[in-house]
Amino acid sequence: MDEGEKRLKQEDCSEDSLGSGILTLTNKRLAFDKTRARMMDFSKHMGDTILDITLDNVTKTWKEGLLMKKVCFIVKTDDGEKTYKFGVFNTKSWLKSIDEAVSDYKN
Repeated sequence: MDEGEKRLKQEDCSEDSLGSGILTLTNKRLAFDKTRARMMDFSKHMGDTILDITLDNVTKTWKEGLLMKKVCFIVKTDDGEKTYKFGVFNTKSWLKSIDEAVSDYKN
């Protein structure tokens, strides 16, 4: 993490196209680190950071789903806009935290 960056939320989750990993929200960015797990010894190993998005690139956030609830957001990239959908436990809390972090970052 950068100097002055604080972790606001972190959760083990899954994204529709990226697979399982750890979603981290800081006061400056959203990051997703890929993980590998082994069932034999219940170990989990951190992999590469797949997403590293500054909060000023987040354009829209929402939640969706009845049974499989997801927190979703659209980000601006060099290739255009991209949508990510993460299956987290408390979508309402994640949505509120992301919205607050984005507004604090932009101000």
